[in-house]
Amino acid sequence: MFADAYRGRKVLVTGHTGFKGSWLTAWLLQLGADVAGLSVDVPTSPANFDELGLGARITDIRADIRDRAAVCKAVADFAPEVVFHLAAQALVRKSYDDPAATIEANAMGTLNILEAVRCTPSVQAVVCITSDKCYRNDEWVWGYRETDHLGGEDPYSASKGCAEIIAHSYFRSFFKTGVRCATTRAGNVIGGGDWAADRIVPDCARAWAEGKAVQIRSPWATRPWQHVLEPLSGYLWLGAKLLLNEQGPFPLSGEAYNFGPAADVNNTVAEVVDALAPYWTGFASEMDRAGQAGMKECTLLKLCCDKSLAYLGWQATLTFTETIRFTAEWYRAFYTPAGADRPDMHAFTMNQIAEYSDKARAKGFGWAK
Repeated sequence: MFADAYRGRKVLVTGHTGFKGSWLTAWLLQLGADVAGLSVDVPTSPANFDELGLGARITDIRADIRDRAAVCKAVADFAPEVVFHLAAQALVRKSYDDPAATIEANAMGTLNILEAVRCTPSVQAVVCITSDKCYRNDEWVWGYRETDHLGGEDPYSASKGCAEIIAHSYFRSFFKTGVRCATTRAGNVIGGGDWAADRIVPDCARAWAEGKAVQIRSPWATRPWQHVLEPLSGYLWLGAKLLLNEQGPFPLSGEAYNFGPAADVNNTVAEVVDALAPYWTGFASEMDRAGQAGMKECTLLKLCCDKSLAYLGWQATLTFTETIRFTAEWYRAFYTPAGADRPDMHAFTMNQIAEYSDKARAKGFGWAK
């Protein structure tokens, strides 16, 4: 899998205590990597990082991504061969509450990681994860391409656009020879183990586990929903190709890549809630249609992933129905009622990774062979 590129390799994951970072860390361990993680803290309670017991399985480094000296020391001390940079302030609404901290973490944090990489000879490949929100959103109906305008009206989107520009600058200025790097932009990611505030799936799981109806902020907003394993498979495949310095007809290093679901998977928030609800039999969704005054969020957003298909041979594995099932089953396992046999969540998570990989292998996807 992934050309066995990670076995025995030293891999640094920033933001490893977060939702996506913890899934990526668990997958890298399964692939045989020697993993270190760098994060300032565990951002939620409960947390997927804790549920999977990852702290005891990796080199767990606590440092603020905004502290350049600490970041440079951590990278130099671990001397990774590949870096996946996910550490960020990841919430649009929180960026309105603290715009300075958001921009410092997302833009300057990216700068600090790349500066640490520039000064660490062991690093061969870097994958910087930003967001589909890095695009200037014009509310059009077709998917955004990697060459479309960057930008954003809210501080979070602006910070991600800045991170893309910084990464591009470092590639052009310092990494055209030696270190190979790329940036990635993914659509809205769901899956078990996310407990962030103001995200629809965690909100549903928390409410329904307590026997409550869920309040929905923007029921008709449309997003390219995908399970967390979808973009992670893309990040890992891109990282493997960069790490192995694979040569081909298309450029890899210095490029940006979208990872999202099939073009026809673009559902409203209300449709996601309605699809999840049957897994909690007897609960209905209560919709607050008033929205959140004073906060700009796009209502329509999707990605064009043709470049990832053409350059990497990557495409999404799961249907929308399968995405919902994977997600709901994880939360139902976690919220097993008292007195019942609760599954081991690390084993449950690894089984989901195995099932996902089997589905990709059955479809003949190159990364899964």
